[in-house]
This record gives sequence, C-alpha cells and structure tokens, in this order.
Amino acid sequence: MDAVRTRNDAGATLRRRHLPGGARRQLAFLTMLLPGVAFLICFSYLPMPGIVMAFKNYKLAIPPKEFWLQNRFLYSVFVANPWVGLNNFKFLIATPMAKIIARNTVGYNLLFMTTGLFLSVGLAVVIHELRNRRTAKTYHTIIFMPYFISWIVCAYVLYALISAKGIFNAMAAAMGSPSINYYTKTQYWPFIFLIANIWKYTGNGSIIYMATITGFDQDLYEAAAIDGAGKWRQFWRITLPLLMPTIVLLQILAVGRIFNGDFDMFYSLPNGSGMLNSVTNTIDVYVYNTMKNGQQMGYAAAAAFFQSTVGFILILTTNIIVRRVQPDMSLF
Repeated sequence: MDAVRTRNDAGATLRRRHLPGGARRQLAFLTMLLPGVAFLICFSYLPMPGIVMAFKNYKLAIPPKEFWLQNRFLYSVFVANPWVGLNNFKFLIATPMAKIIARNTVGYNLLFMTTGLFLSVGLAVVIHELRNRRTAKTYHTIIFMPYFISWIVCAYVLYALISAKGIFNAMAAAMGSPSINYYTKTQYWPFIFLIANIWKYTGNGSIIYMATITGFDQDLYEAAAIDGAGKWRQFWRITLPLLMPTIVLLQILAVGRIFNGDFDMFYSLPNGSGMLNSVTNTIDVYVYNTMKNGQQMGYAAAAAFFQSTVGFILILTTNIIVRRVQPDMSLF
C-alpha cells in the first residue's frame, strides 16, 4: 500500500509540475477532448497539404525505383505533376452551369437556414414547456431519430411515395386525378428538398437550443408569471433575448457553410434524373459528376478549396458585422 501511495503521489507531483494551474483544474475535461482533437488532427489538419492538388494537373505517376519517395499518391502530388496555377478553378466559373449551381447551392442553404432556425427554436421551446419530462424526452427522441437515417434509405422511401406507381399517384388515381411524374417536374423539388431537410435535421438542430434554455434562471419565468405574463410574452421577453447569443453564434457558423451543399441529399433523392439538373445541381453534385466522367482530380480539390476559402471569408465578415452591431454576441 505504501508503494502504491508513493507512485500516486509521484504521479500527482509530476502532473502539478508540468501542467499550468488552469489545465490541472480542468484535467478531466481536457482528457475527454482527446478523441475529438485526435479526429480533428487526423481528418482536418493532416490532409491539408493535399491542397496543392488544386493548383496541379494531377495524374497518378509511378516513382522511379531509386527515388526516396515511393508512395504513388504523394509522389504524384508533390513531385511529378506540373503546376497549372488557377486553371483548375476555371471549370467552376467557365462552365455554363456556373450560375445554376451557385444559385441552387446558396438558395437552398439560405432556405434551410431560415426555416431550420425557426423550427429548431420553436421545437426546443415547445418540448421544454412540456411538464412531463418522460413525454418530452419521448417526443424529442422521435423527432431526433431521422438524423441517423441514411439519405439512401430516404431516397427509396421517397421513390415509393412519388414514383409513377407510388403511393401518391395511386391515391390520385383512386380519386380520378391524373398521375404526376415527379421525377421530371422541377417545380416540386424545392419543396421536396425543404421537407426532407426539415424532417431530418430539425430534431438535431434543436438540441443546442434546448440545452441553452434548460440553463436559464427559472426565477425569471416565475416572476413574469406572477406579474401576469403568459407563455407567449415570456417567450418574447425572456426566452428569445436570452437565446439570442446562441442563435447568432450558430448562424455565423452556418453562413460559413453556405457554399457547401448536402451532397447525399441532392444526389440521392432525385434518383439520377437528368431532367431535374436545373434544380438539383449544386457545387458538390456537379464536381462529383465531373469526376465520375473521368475529369481531373484537381477540379475536385479546387472546388473544395474554393468552398473552404469563401466560407472562411464569410465567417470573418459576418463576425465583424455582428461585433460592430452587438459585440457581446460575436464569435471572437
């Protein structure tokens, strides 16, 4: 026992000696961050040298036997392939689809941001107001479950609903109405994407808002109720102002993803229908189809670099605007 106590004391002394005061107090929480930090390093920072592919004419090359670097990919990216400057970026700008893919990507993201914000906040408030905690958890679990369902599964369900022999057309035929070929009618798909996005992401988006509302001082609501304020007035005068910093923070981050489309949704749900390209083609889908047709890998790298750069600039710009209007709500 004395030996074990001695080792523990030595370990504690070593930690106190090499860790700053704040880190010592938060050591347990910092340890919990290690898996996330490791994931971030492996999948976000280590691949960053691959950015050079956006400025090269990438083709897989075989290194000479006597060369010190024998990895084909690394040799092709950093040694063999020639630099082409900004030529890889031209395919996004010069293509006739440039305006369409930019309109679809930005337009859908703005639509999803606004509707998702209202519905997520509303769902969080409604569930928080439920007095029966078991019922509240049950409702939120049911609404949260679609987040874990693959878009491939959703595509099959959607096909069963709107295909030529699907449920909707069968119901229309039973009522004497003509059938609709949804996979050739572009006017329906903005609504289909919106409904699918709401169904899948609203439950997940409400979690942060619900956690924030849970931390509010309940004495404020009790005082407001004593003064005669109803639930609607309590929401406008207490919940929404206290929730506003979280809303602004999440919207700043969402603006940075405005040029990133949900590839799985936009690629899977239309079921490969070429007649819907004008309303389903986003930057991610267009780049994937370009790569699938045998084009250069540098195009995909250029598109990803463009999305990341524009997103970074948008976050900085939005944060500067928020900081000037309301400094307490800015991201940094």
